[in-house]
Amino acid sequence: MGESVAEATITNWLKEVGDTIEADEPVLEIATDKVDSEVPSEVEGKLVEKLFEADDVVQVGQTIAIIEIEGEIPAGAGDDELDLDLDGREEEDQYAEEVAESVEAAKETAGSKDFSEASRFYSPLVKNIAKEEGISLDELESVEGTGKDGRVTKDDILAYVENREKGTSQQQAPKTATAPSAVTGKMAEAKAKSEAVIPSGEDEIIEMSRMGKMIAHHMVESAQTSAHVQSFIEVDVTNIWNWRNKHKNDFQKKEGEKLTFTPIFMEAVAKAIRDFPLINISVDGDKIIKKKNINLGMAAALPDGNLIVPVIRNADQLNLVGLAKKVNDLANRARQNKLKPDDIQGGTYTVTNVGTFGSIMGTPIINQPQVAILALGAIRKVPAVIETPDGDFIGIRYKMFLSHSYDHRVVNGALGGQFVQRVAQYLEGFDKNREI
Repeated sequence: MGESVAEATITNWLKEVGDTIEADEPVLEIATDKVDSEVPSEVEGKLVEKLFEADDVVQVGQTIAIIEIEGEIPAGAGDDELDLDLDGREEEDQYAEEVAESVEAAKETAGSKDFSEASRFYSPLVKNIAKEEGISLDELESVEGTGKDGRVTKDDILAYVENREKGTSQQQAPKTATAPSAVTGKMAEAKAKSEAVIPSGEDEIIEMSRMGKMIAHHMVESAQTSAHVQSFIEVDVTNIWNWRNKHKNDFQKKEGEKLTFTPIFMEAVAKAIRDFPLINISVDGDKIIKKKNINLGMAAALPDGNLIVPVIRNADQLNLVGLAKKVNDLANRARQNKLKPDDIQGGTYTVTNVGTFGSIMGTPIINQPQVAILALGAIRKVPAVIETPDGDFIGIRYKMFLSHSYDHRVVNGALGGQFVQRVAQYLEGFDKNREI
């Protein structure tokens, strides 16, 4: 798991209790953020206990299953050490009892409260918080839910825990004095009910996918967190267009990789970040965290139409060939759903190509906890004024728009505008005589 990953959701068990497992054989599938991964066994043995079920949320470091393995005789053991006398059997029995106790303890820790007798539905996350905080079923049933159909949300259970620690509960608040926040919450709930979409008999209801829900939550959270503002600039990329057309076939023969525009743009962005390191930051409350490494996220399309953002680590340390290989590798594995959790962690700045489908510009939402994102528009062949010592002329040029969204809490207009201008300068100053 990546260093920043704190929990994962079990999506599917590939093995059942009693099944034999080979070393490195996948045992279950998990989902973390936007990536689905298989978890292989580190040992060979038999699955004797599953401590969590599908859809349960598990914290990093928790025991999820018990695998029984055959004991091994220590290397160099003498004949006297292999003598299975009565004392040896007693030691083995004692050891077996200790193992059994540890298994029971693990089961008690992980699944003592499954809330299976609950009268209403609770999400795996809410149940997991209740387990960790020692909340009984009766307590959980008394928590007032603010979610759809009265469901208890993550915020509800956390608020209950906080109030309980202070010696009060949500239910102990005087009913005669309604807090303004409660009034606001009721008004919002009433408004939501009044504006609820009522499908007709001819409408099709499609359940959002797990990834779709996570992306929706991430985007709304980003819009509520950052003060988005945009800067736009038009760039002449004629030299890049002609250079790529000239070298793309030789590049593929020599390196075995396709030469797209993406690594060229990534190279320019990495250079600009080195010039303006305060664009490569994150916000933690009232503190600014200045990132040492330049890890560029690149939005890539998945087979189901969703987008994912794999990360090119230390992009400023790679040459054009290295960037091309990394871009192609991440894009290919994204299309095949073979990205690992580490592949999408640790990004410090994101680039997205809105021009893939012909859009000339866009206003992308910042990928938290970053503070900026760059959208690449479609490259268009347009008439343009060409300045020469002999005068101005009209010529055909290849141009595109760069759309830069940044967090106005910490990135002012000068920094945001200068950064995207520097990216444009690097692109327009591309050496058309450059060797591969």
